[in-house]
Amino acid sequence: MFDDPAFWHRVQFAFTITYHYLFPQLTMGLAWFLVYWKWRALRTGDERYNAAVRFWARIFGLNFAVGVVTGIPMEFQFGTNWAAFSRYSGGVIGQTLAMEGMFSFFLESAFIGVLIWGEKRLGPRNHFIAAIAVALGSWLSGYFIIATNAFMQHPAGHAITADGSLGLTDIGAFLLNPWAWTEFAHNQIASLVTGSFAITAIGAFYTLRGLHTHQARLYLQCGTTVGLIASLLVAFPTGDQQAKMVARYQPVTLAAMEGRFHGGPMADLCVIGQPDVQKQRLDNPIEIPGGLSFLATGTFTSNIRGLDEFSTDMWPDNIELLYYAFHLMVLLGTIFILLMALANLQRFRGKLETSTWLLWPLMLAFPFPYIANTLGWITAELGRQPWLIYNLFRTDHGYSAVVNQGNVVFTLIGFTGLYFVLGLLFLYLVGREIYHGPGGAHD
Repeated sequence: MFDDPAFWHRVQFAFTITYHYLFPQLTMGLAWFLVYWKWRALRTGDERYNAAVRFWARIFGLNFAVGVVTGIPMEFQFGTNWAAFSRYSGGVIGQTLAMEGMFSFFLESAFIGVLIWGEKRLGPRNHFIAAIAVALGSWLSGYFIIATNAFMQHPAGHAITADGSLGLTDIGAFLLNPWAWTEFAHNQIASLVTGSFAITAIGAFYTLRGLHTHQARLYLQCGTTVGLIASLLVAFPTGDQQAKMVARYQPVTLAAMEGRFHGGPMADLCVIGQPDVQKQRLDNPIEIPGGLSFLATGTFTSNIRGLDEFSTDMWPDNIELLYYAFHLMVLLGTIFILLMALANLQRFRGKLETSTWLLWPLMLAFPFPYIANTLGWITAELGRQPWLIYNLFRTDHGYSAVVNQGNVVFTLIGFTGLYFVLGLLFLYLVGREIYHGPGGAHD
């Protein structure tokens, strides 16, 4: 494995993209909170909402800035690390990557500065419009990236040209790929989970410290409300539809995700178990009878294919990691629902702000949506293997053969050190904002 050049190219890209996505998921998760608070400020004249916008816009800006810095190297990696893939697919995926940069990124970046520093000059109504522009740019950017990934998962709107590369034949089919719509809905709701947990955590922190009580109450109210709704929606219908999409178009991936080595009707859904790939079995399983059949097709008796029905060269190349990533993501999602349901119950009873035993978990839970999102993307990307573009172009054909392992490991070490320093700077700046607090009337 360590002698395989493709391994190190994959590790480097996995590291840089995982680190990068820590930041966009929060900006996408915060964007519509800012719009809502700005709208409430316009409707009610309550300065609490404007103070919340000012505070969280600064947090948004810091995430946006670091997201830009960490996103730039990935663009270069398409050429430096994955040149063969870029030559083969650039005529298609280059379209959405260019659209993301030219349209959505510039829309978001043009208005983020206005949102943070232009409130007095713009006035309340135009400041509200700026918040909408930032949110639209943020989510439109997400859609173009998701559409790119969706093409890699389920190619549509393309043809093979005379030189053997891919060309775009139907931009409508490409941009409106059904996989893209399903993946986008699931991903964006997951980003709302991240945003709501972050807002709830700050509200819980201020409440525990006895600081900024009016703002803390607002954060707890908005964060727990959206957190419960988003946690439910990320499971159903968006997660359910994503699972059905995988079952329909990537049956070998579904089998690997569930450790299903042998097919048959009324397939059980594994809750706990350890996949033994060598012996092609699941050890110590706890299963729900017919659960996988229902999850995949909507009926309990349908047949679900097993890994033994596919040649081994079509299997995902790390079934164990894929299996555990998927099941840990589901476990965390279930915990999110339970935690937010309990928080809302206490809030309706008027006891949330005095429930110290619950405020502590709400404050400490904010990293876990980041982990769940990362596990979700690990599931998606490992599940697509051994393909870069499903059933069209294999991963081991896509890396840059002229870039040797030593150079890749060297730059990986450099990225690790640089991102570590960048992460410390980011945490310091965000911590300083939290220490200073939101400020404003009725603080």
